[in-house]
Amino acid sequence: MKENSNMDQNIDEFKPTANQPVNYQALLKGLQDLYPMIQVLDKDGKVVEEDLVPDLSDEQLIKLMEKMVFTRCLYEETMTFSKQGRLGFYAPTLGQEASKMASAMVIDKEDWLYGAYRDIPQLISHGATIAQGFNWSRGHVHGGSYGSQGEVKAMVPQIIIGAQIIQACGNALGQKLNGEKQVTFTYIGDGGTSQGDFYEGLNFAGCYQVPLVVIVQNNGYAISTPRKLATRAQTLAQKAAAAGIPSVQVDGMDPLATYIVTKQARDWAAAGKGPVLIETMTNRMGPHSTAGDDPSRYRDKTSFEYWKERDPLKRFRNYLSERDLWSHEHEEQIKKEYVKEIEREMEEAESQPDMTIAESLEWMYADPPAHILEQIEKYQEKGV
Repeated sequence: MKENSNMDQNIDEFKPTANQPVNYQALLKGLQDLYPMIQVLDKDGKVVEEDLVPDLSDEQLIKLMEKMVFTRCLYEETMTFSKQGRLGFYAPTLGQEASKMASAMVIDKEDWLYGAYRDIPQLISHGATIAQGFNWSRGHVHGGSYGSQGEVKAMVPQIIIGAQIIQACGNALGQKLNGEKQVTFTYIGDGGTSQGDFYEGLNFAGCYQVPLVVIVQNNGYAISTPRKLATRAQTLAQKAAAAGIPSVQVDGMDPLATYIVTKQARDWAAAGKGPVLIETMTNRMGPHSTAGDDPSRYRDKTSFEYWKERDPLKRFRNYLSERDLWSHEHEEQIKKEYVKEIEREMEEAESQPDMTIAESLEWMYADPPAHILEQIEKYQEKGV
């Protein structure tokens, strides 16, 4: 509060001189003020902006909540699977259910999805099987196979931080050149916005006005580095301004706000008006990954308590319950069904034959060059 007060005082008292013709503090504050956080529901599920409530049917609202519950169940089960040694690297999603599922609800079946390693739920929502998501975590080649005819328009979750932005931009440019009306969606975390690929991809997207929606899930931490130590930008939304891309900041714990903002962004991009960047203010309420991360080492207890009060499931549950659209009994029933489904899919992933070296090489190129074909043949002869 004191810092903001000093900034305001400097702005009010500033008088241009030959030595100081520009008020830099005013410029910084002006950028911050351009991106107020859009919110429809408060932390208790009460509507705070009636005019922003999306025109969704009761069935659509229930479906959205069911997808969020599924994502929570997927988190809980994958944490167990990881402890059992049944999964490889996996990035938990606790707390980000609204940011993921409300935005994914907008993605059309014919749109392309370029996710990162924390975006398995969106991949499943887009049509991939749960087993395929698990195979990706297990390092199996089948984790990147979504149908020989492109039935699921998605790329393998990107493990290289930020690289998906460049890839998604190229895909969106192809859509534009081919005269398609579909859009490319890509997700990235707050830490990823400090990567060079992020800036390069944004600049390219803005320059060519491609139909791309970039969703920055700001969960507050780049592994253990808090956002304030990763960038001086007051918002991540403002990073799009230099590329000439419109952007917005939204409460990512609010499914209704996330939905309306994402829908507008898709409509804009699909109309040929260019890319949009969305910053969803959310939180990672668990570890960064299953690779031994302990968030209690770099986050204090009050931080967890603050975000727990803003749990997206609690918020949306209250909203739906007040409208007689949701019940504890229904939630408990679908949770049991989801857990059984997830366990079956885990068994399906585990039943896959061991991946061979030949298979790995077969997936390196669409048209393998001669030296790769030679290696594939030799490994096939050896049966490995």
